[in-house]
Amino acid sequence: MVKHLVFWRLHETAEGKSKDENAQKIKVLIESLKSVIPEIRSVEVGLNFTESAAAFDVALYSEFETKDALNVYQQHPEHVKVAGFIKNVTIERCVVDYEI
Repeated sequence: MVKHLVFWRLHETAEGKSKDENAQKIKVLIESLKSVIPEIRSVEVGLNFTESAAAFDVALYSEFETKDALNVYQQHPEHVKVAGFIKNVTIERCVVDYEI
């Protein structure tokens, strides 16, 4: 099994929306991918509530059966579309992929 974790820091405003509005939109967009990309075994998006300089605004936790399944997900046209929006509203991204 492969675990895919991503963390984002968002602009205060972007795409005509506030940070909180864009964080909520990211959550909805990513979680909706589960119904269109069968390789996603599970997906969870969390919105940070801690005020800290070390904190990120949005966290993604997802699981895939294999590295190949993760690659299919990352190249899927619907994921690419969501990723494009996320790139427009974020200032920083961290990612960790690991196998168990």
